[in-house]
Amino acid sequence: MTVADLAVHTTPIPGLLVLDLPQPGDSRGWFKENWQRAKMVALGLPDFGPVQNNMSYNAERGVTRGLHAEPWDKLVSLAHGRIMGAWVDLRPGESFGATYTLEMGTDKAVFVPRGVANGYQALERDTTYSYLVNDHWSPAARASYTYLNLADETVAIDWPIPLAEAIVSDADRAHPRLADVSPMAPRRTVITGAGGQLGRALVALLPDATALDRDDLDLTDADAVARFDWAGVGTIINAAAWTAVDAAETDEGRRGAWSGNVDAVAHLVGVCREHRITLVHVSSDYVFDGQTEVHTEDEPVAPLGVYGVTKATADALVQTLPDHYIVRTSWVIGEGRNFVRTMADLARRGIEPSVVDDQYGRLTFTTTLADGIQHLLQARPAPGIYNLTNSGPTRSWFDIAREVFTIVGADPETVSRQTTADFAAGKVMSPRPRHSTLDLTKIQATGFTPPDADEALRAYLS
Repeated sequence: MTVADLAVHTTPIPGLLVLDLPQPGDSRGWFKENWQRAKMVALGLPDFGPVQNNMSYNAERGVTRGLHAEPWDKLVSLAHGRIMGAWVDLRPGESFGATYTLEMGTDKAVFVPRGVANGYQALERDTTYSYLVNDHWSPAARASYTYLNLADETVAIDWPIPLAEAIVSDADRAHPRLADVSPMAPRRTVITGAGGQLGRALVALLPDATALDRDDLDLTDADAVARFDWAGVGTIINAAAWTAVDAAETDEGRRGAWSGNVDAVAHLVGVCREHRITLVHVSSDYVFDGQTEVHTEDEPVAPLGVYGVTKATADALVQTLPDHYIVRTSWVIGEGRNFVRTMADLARRGIEPSVVDDQYGRLTFTTTLADGIQHLLQARPAPGIYNLTNSGPTRSWFDIAREVFTIVGADPETVSRQTTADFAAGKVMSPRPRHSTLDLTKIQATGFTPPDADEALRAYLS
């Protein structure tokens, strides 16, 4: 017998995919690979990570179930018999209400993404279909279903067996019409470190996200992280970090840096792996030794101090996830105390600072950083590391201090130069990378153009 090749086909509903399943057989019966991760993913099926296999047996012709949109993805196929499947997009957006139908035998499977309602009508007695899902069913999960009436006049599904003659549960007959259906909410975004400089910018940009500070969830506490309700979360943006760079060089600070930057990230990585959550993690130029003038994403890390070691370790943990973005940045400026605010305050008070002139990089304003993160989550380029700072020429801290003085109307000539070695003399300090400029080619190729740092500085101080 001729056996069709495994194939994956698109449909008018975004993300709803039809699979042709090879089904070799002989006088004894047939065999098929109902789920074959490597082959199917290579052909375009999402690597959706099924965790539960369900079977639905339909004793009589005409049994009709649906329409249910569930908060997980599923792969539906038949073990015996034939069905007519119907799918309606109940996700928010332009495709809301889009419909697709297909008569299915054992040689077909359909991948149904989260938020697409599905209904099935048995066309033969003793029809059994199975479905793999990537979350565990529970009564609480069922409460988040979105339903549509099988007889809705707007989508007008042409059921082979009229619903008046079909076997339908009372619950399914009572589902609302499309006009009364609220689209299934997208998976939630959680922002950790919401009270920090970057966290505040992210919360302002993403007001619908769940904002968590340390008081809400201690990421260093493995039990607390495990107990948190991650159901329905699609993305975690980790803006939390232990950032006392110099204190990390002390015995107590070393422990704090490791706990806050490594243990905490390890806990989040475990959660993201278990719940198929996209993790956006913010990294640092401190993972480099600063010998290279401009750092690309593929440069091997070589941290100089404890803080840099913890950030590099966290990056390695995040890279074990299939769906992640490591956003590497430098010289972050936002709301709260920072170098720019300090220089502006000194200028207005008439104090003449001495500023390091042998460390080079670019400022990164938290608004730019937040915008870039949002862009990555919308554009969805390949997972990996993306450098993200403001653009423009490389500056030293001395250059930036003089520019701050100029912007606020003070005399830039009152800012004097000093070396890093002189500044560090007699202090417990982490070594700094000499060069912190990050190459922006990769993120620019995704369609995001970071604003010029000098212009952003003027706007920040205006």
